[in-house]
Amino acid sequence: MGAYLVSVGAEEWFGEEEDEWGEVASALNAELRQRGLPPYEDVPPETEFAAGSGQAFEEKLSLSMTGFFALCETHLTHEESEVLCGWTVLVPIPLDEEIWLPIDSGYYESTMVVGAPQVLPLAEKLATAIGLPAETPATCDNLDLSTWFRNQAKELVSTRTGLWSRDLDAAFYVALFLRAAQHSIRRGCPIVSA
Repeated sequence: MGAYLVSVGAEEWFGEEEDEWGEVASALNAELRQRGLPPYEDVPPETEFAAGSGQAFEEKLSLSMTGFFALCETHLTHEESEVLCGWTVLVPIPLDEEIWLPIDSGYYESTMVVGAPQVLPLAEKLATAIGLPAETPATCDNLDLSTWFRNQAKELVSTRTGLWSRDLDAAFYVALFLRAAQHSIRRGCPIVSA
């Protein structure tokens, strides 16, 4: 099956059903208040799906991450790598550091929350380092990045070589975390690993 990164609307974020995120939302707001920060409550509602609209985010983490982790080791500190790709929940608010919540997130016994404003410059640094092509999809409504890297990227490699083209799996993950941070900030919504 594999893990997915998906955007979450207000109904699911504040919902109390088994697969919803209300417990995380409440715990995060309690932690933010303890730090003297305003709660994160301005979550947009989920919108009707429209391909290419940029209103939703959904991508699957199914490719090998070996090359991506090597790229992170080369260009980022260990702490920066953890912030970039170790999160369970990405929120559009600035955080000085990651927030660990003692809530089972499905794959882990705790939930790590990071701010998209901290993730974005790290992803941009990697995108610049590998020369991520401008043709990389800007929206990821329905596995758009996965589809692009599986098809169009392989065609583009023949005419547009560079570091990005040497390891398409690594380039995919650079694009994935870049677009996730951009989407979270642009839409003001959380993105979760589910």
